[in-house]
Amino acid sequence: MAVDELQAIIQRCQILEEADFKGEDFSLFQVAGQKCLEDGYAAQLLEVIQNEKNKVIIKNMGWNLISPLVRCIFMYKQEDDKREHCLKILDQLAQLCNPKELFLGLLEQIEQASGEQACQTVMLLLQPLQTVLLKLQNKKAYSLGLSLAMIMNQLTPLPVPYTKQQIQEDKLGLCQCCNAVVDFTKPFVNEVIKNMEKSSEYNDMELKEELLKFCMKCLKYPLLTAQLEQLEGIEEHPFRHFATEIIVKLIPLVFLRHKSISPHWKNQEFADIERKNSADSLACLSYLMFVQHFGIDCFPMVFSPSYLLQCNMTHIEVLLKSCLLRMEDNSLLHQYLELRDFINVPQDLVKVMTLCPIEHLRKKSLHILQLFIDKFDTEGKYTLFRIMASLNLLRYLVIKDCESDNQTGVWTTLAKIEQNFLKPLHVGLNMSKAHYEAEIKNKKENRREAHSSNTVCSVTVSGEKMPAMTTEMQLQVLHSALFTFDLIESVLARVEELIEVKIKAVMDENS
Repeated sequence: MAVDELQAIIQRCQILEEADFKGEDFSLFQVAGQKCLEDGYAAQLLEVIQNEKNKVIIKNMGWNLISPLVRCIFMYKQEDDKREHCLKILDQLAQLCNPKELFLGLLEQIEQASGEQACQTVMLLLQPLQTVLLKLQNKKAYSLGLSLAMIMNQLTPLPVPYTKQQIQEDKLGLCQCCNAVVDFTKPFVNEVIKNMEKSSEYNDMELKEELLKFCMKCLKYPLLTAQLEQLEGIEEHPFRHFATEIIVKLIPLVFLRHKSISPHWKNQEFADIERKNSADSLACLSYLMFVQHFGIDCFPMVFSPSYLLQCNMTHIEVLLKSCLLRMEDNSLLHQYLELRDFINVPQDLVKVMTLCPIEHLRKKSLHILQLFIDKFDTEGKYTLFRIMASLNLLRYLVIKDCESDNQTGVWTTLAKIEQNFLKPLHVGLNMSKAHYEAEIKNKKENRREAHSSNTVCSVTVSGEKMPAMTTEMQLQVLHSALFTFDLIESVLARVEELIEVKIKAVMDENS
């Protein structure tokens, strides 16, 4: 009988000194303990573990029971007494076993879990893992970093629930698991915050940086792709709660740290991967804070709006690129441009390209705009050149984008642009100028015949009467409009000149 075999091994080991335990004793204890679990004698095994006389044996050998113990916990149903006994055994092992050995045993179980059992295994072992880590001294920071990296490696392959139904079902347990992992880190975060200003010991610095690395990974997964809008019918959105917890932790750690978190890789490929991951994480942090307003109350209010804009331009680039690079060129239908955001984004990019005083930001905006335009079909590309500040944009693209490169597609749609945009614009400008010039002539003639030079006209906008305008004021407005038309005409002439020069250059090369 399994219990008798276990008792025989226990009695033999009780009379031995700790240093006299042999490899055979460890193997026999593991086999007998596993058999007790598999045969349904978890209650008897629990009694053996709780017996004070067996304290030294359990300290040295108990960690060997972790693997069969985890298997049995998942085998029994939730309400089964045997499962409850197994959970108590797990708790006792966390209290009694050698922390170093048990730590490795727990980590091995997390590493072996995959697929549907990944989240369940992680959540099962978080509490004993936390207990063990808090007992470690010299290797606490390293061990915590190893644990968090292993946990994230197991979670990252899982799909992030996105729809309301997926979030509510939480089929794989990811929503619940993410928040459980945050709770798992709280004692270590509290330790860092408590000692941050009092101590600069290297171990404290290491612990802080391991936690910061974890927060950065969480920003990339699951938060970068998570649905974070408040959903009707979900009282506490799991990912909104997770985001709040991460940022409330991250802000103090970021702004009170004393050195860079980026490791110094000798291998350039590893260094590039690290930079890419950090860029994605910081872009997500920027979005969560400045768009969703998570943790904004914790943000230091010493930075000027222009500085924040400059910093966030990099993050905006990362977010847009990460979306655009996943799509194939010419894959977006022009109907998407009926949505306001699809027009607002390129308009804002053009404003940065033309108005921003910082050169590298102007170049980044151009690069993103080129990517954005590439994703649309031919009609979409044409529409983008027309619903935007198209003339200035067209001038800019003609200057920057050579016909041989044609990165924006402007040269392949040039005939359509000339026929449907440039020529009608010419006609419209000529008609408008003729109309305004006639109006100016008419106003001047009427002024001579008027009873007074202070004759006024009234203007009504949306039913509200505006301040009266004298003839002089009307003439001033008309002249201002003519001046604007002249500016547009000069830009139009410059665009046509640039197109002609570039086409002629290509023809000369081909001849």
